[in-house]
Amino acid sequence: MESIIDLTDVHKSFVKGSEVVEVLKGIDLAIGKGEFVALMGPSGSGKTTLLNLVGGIDRATAGDVVVAGEDIGGLSSGDLAKWRAANIGFVFQFYNLLPVLNAERNVELPLLLTKLSAKERRRNAATALQVVGLADRARHKPGELSGGQQQRVAIARAIVADAPILVCDEPTGDLDRETADEILDLLDILSRDHGKTIVMVTHDPKAASHAKRVARLDKGRLTQEAA
Repeated sequence: MESIIDLTDVHKSFVKGSEVVEVLKGIDLAIGKGEFVALMGPSGSGKTTLLNLVGGIDRATAGDVVVAGEDIGGLSSGDLAKWRAANIGFVFQFYNLLPVLNAERNVELPLLLTKLSAKERRRNAATALQVVGLADRARHKPGELSGGQQQRVAIARAIVADAPILVCDEPTGDLDRETADEILDLLDILSRDHGKTIVMVTHDPKAASHAKRVARLDKGRLTQEAA
């Protein structure tokens, strides 16, 4: 399987007062195109830090981070922002929707950075909402939607620009079991039928069971990978 994410001897440190805290300690990880991988481990193990490096939100202290064919450690801030908009869709635990905008407008937001016309942006947003099963809720604002529906809107926003990679940080952490399973089934479909590569941080073994592979972190090290 061709890799779309390649991390080689990746380290990440933060300065806390006079102390240097090493969060990631020599991570090697390859993820293939269309693969669904869960990142698990105890709190403080470096899961979200690793996710942020893959998504280009943060930069490695040392090592190589090659994602979607680009060594993103060498990009300027401006080029990194353009790369991120084209290649990464983000899904968070608490949705991060703008309450004053309806579902369609929330989904359309990433497209405002593109050269698409208003008509094209609306058409793409409508298509993304249809993919997540919310075409009939396009005019509803977040406060008029359930938690599961809001997360579906957030996923539609993540896929609207057709980014090949979705990075998901505890996407079901704020949902009840039944709704969480519906969201995980949707992620399965996006990976299997639409070829999206999904990297998901989770504490939930049931959520992780949807992934094709589980990468486990402990104290900044990749301790094992399970199919």
